[in-house]
Amino acid sequence: MSRLRIFAEDQPAQVLFDSDDHPAIAAELGKVGVRFERWQASADIVPGAAPEAVIAAYRHDIDRLMNSEGYQAVDVISLNADHPDKATLRQKFLNEHTHSEDEVRFFVAGRGLFTLHIDDKVYEVLCTQGDLIGVPDNTRHWFDMSEQPHFVAIRLFTNAAGWVANFTGSEIAQRFPRLEV
Repeated sequence: MSRLRIFAEDQPAQVLFDSDDHPAIAAELGKVGVRFERWQASADIVPGAAPEAVIAAYRHDIDRLMNSEGYQAVDVISLNADHPDKATLRQKFLNEHTHSEDEVRFFVAGRGLFTLHIDDKVYEVLCTQGDLIGVPDNTRHWFDMSEQPHFVAIRLFTNAAGWVANFTGSEIAQRFPRLEV
């Protein structure tokens, strides 16, 4: 189940907002420019489906975003608890960073925790199957896939070759909750 919790940046133990209601989550995130949507597949997707089949099942929504937001590339990423580099991959994005383009992820399966640091607030967004999150460029954030990752996600890019994490050097991410197994 999707969830949004909001904290003051200096009060990681005090929750200011907590909801698992998708419209309420979308409304709160929309106030700070973050896209949050629910998508439905146009066809059944079997476990282990080829990336082309996954993209085809969501082609209508993908095309809508590509046309309205100017995204140029789309791909599918999949990670599970058996991946030999799961710990290294997890660690890569646990620290606060930004990107020079939007970070857009649609969760076909599984889950992931995006934590956004906007102004003086921290927005903890648990994304689950069916959720799309669009984090605007230059938004400070971090991502946790847990120690036992399981997700399949569609990614949209303005320039896939240019997607680079720019780490802020802040240690704020260490003060906030991680995604538990």
